[in-house]
Amino acid sequence: MTITIADIEAAALALKGAITATPLLHSQTLSALTGAEIWLKFENRQFTGSFKDRGALNMLRTLGPEVKKSGVIAMSAGNHAQGVAYHATRLGIPSTIVMPRGTPFVKVTGTEVLGATVVLEGETVDEAADYAHKLAAQKGLTFVHPYDDPLVIAGQGTIGLELAASGVALDAVVVPIAGGGLIAGLATALKARAPKIAIYGVQSLANPSMWNAIHQGSRAIGAQSVADGIAVKTPGTLTQPIVKALVEDVLLVDEGAIEQAILTLLDIEKTVVEGAGATPLAALTTMPKRFAGKRVGLIVSGGNIDPRLMASIIMRGLARVGRLARLRIQIPDRPGMLGRVAQVIGAAHANILEVYHERAFSQLSAKSAGLVVVLETRDETHIAQVTANLQAGGFAVERLLPNHPGANEDPSG
Repeated sequence: MTITIADIEAAALALKGAITATPLLHSQTLSALTGAEIWLKFENRQFTGSFKDRGALNMLRTLGPEVKKSGVIAMSAGNHAQGVAYHATRLGIPSTIVMPRGTPFVKVTGTEVLGATVVLEGETVDEAADYAHKLAAQKGLTFVHPYDDPLVIAGQGTIGLELAASGVALDAVVVPIAGGGLIAGLATALKARAPKIAIYGVQSLANPSMWNAIHQGSRAIGAQSVADGIAVKTPGTLTQPIVKALVEDVLLVDEGAIEQAILTLLDIEKTVVEGAGATPLAALTTMPKRFAGKRVGLIVSGGNIDPRLMASIIMRGLARVGRLARLRIQIPDRPGMLGRVAQVIGAAHANILEVYHERAFSQLSAKSAGLVVVLETRDETHIAQVTANLQAGGFAVERLLPNHPGANEDPSG
């Protein structure tokens, strides 16, 4: 089935006033960082925190009275769940959401607060989907697919109409891909309005399902990823031909790049973005030559991230760029040594965050100890200064580097 510009225009008319026409804003700092002129489309400012509001409402609004009375069911680990729950409740439709058992509590609670009944079933998204279909058949519920539905695709495509009407002449748009509903709708709308615009999809290297489909590849799928919102094993059957026809390429980014993009958007744009929503910026930072000098729109698709995960990403990101450092310092195991080390570090204007001794598990002499300190520092140069000062004070120092995924490679080739 083909989704047309007329379908998307009808969706835009129906959704007007019920969803947020999100801002498209220029970022001077990100432009300088990437070498492209960057514009951000803030879909994380929708009521439920993601673009999923659009497609969910566009599908739900078409249901007849009897279907509405019986209720709907969806499978989702987060964003689609909240979009369906919120708009179903608004329309007086009972909703059931099946989530994998490992879904973060914050997402479960957030969905329940919006009026849905949440069922935790299955270890994976695919297992949850299988159970949702069984439950739909047993209880006579209508299944709301997260991406492989023409009405859902048309609803997501309203983002493309907003981009086209913004007055910003974009050369390219970079869009996160899971099953492909967002990029299929957006590409249909944008290509109808601006045929020369280049549209790129982006996926995590951990779950390159659409990349495999487009490139006839066989990359492994199913690894853990911070971009769990786009961790889909099988792309949509409706969306694949649209992506093949209208999308320039599907790019891949690694976990380190996604984590750093989340932190960059928080630090520079003061906006909270989930892993999927950060993948477009991750693509720009890891593949700058591809977009250099172009006017590029990045779809910030959502901001629903587990606060514990965000805290971990912040700390890992700070370590990656030298704003946190961990040093192992060899000291004589006698009174006063910790104070001497603290004086040297303090004189270099670094801040001690954590400190502990290694004795029982150390390879050093029994008369020595390994002192491990975690420091807040300005940058790599500052770390080098602290290390040099400690060595000048007679201490042997070892830098303990974080074992984080790298962000410097282009894994798409």
